[in-house]
Amino acid sequence: MKIHNILATKGTGVTTIGPNEAVRDALRSLSGLDIGGLVVVDDARNPVGIITERDIIREAARNENLFSQPVHELMTSDLIMATPDDDVDSVAVTMTDKRLRHMPIISEGKLVGILSIRDVVKALHDQLQGEVDTLQTQLIEGC
Repeated sequence: MKIHNILATKGTGVTTIGPNEAVRDALRSLSGLDIGGLVVVDDARNPVGIITERDIIREAARNENLFSQPVHELMTSDLIMATPDDDVDSVAVTMTDKRLRHMPIISEGKLVGILSIRDVVKALHDQLQGEVDTLQTQLIEGC
């Protein structure tokens, strides 16, 4: 299964934020949309980082004045990204090994989606369930 299969069901909408916007604005988006991460994009909508709930919580433990800080001071800038043609199994391994909860998806240099680890686990589960159902049908028909 490829990433584009997940995006076809999930959609390609990505909530983004600019690097100079305040952490308070990031929190509003995260909380208001009930999501765990925002892709940070430059003026051309190219991904330059990601900011997650965990990034903000870690900083809050050290700095009570973080709300007015710009997002770029907290974001992770070493992005690991995937493409729509990448295999879901390999993306799952990367996300697990690197302890990533969110992975931006790019195509031809442009942001086209985002996957959460939940999206990946659900897709793999659904694929396996389909295989189990097929095998059960074949066994029943074979009797």
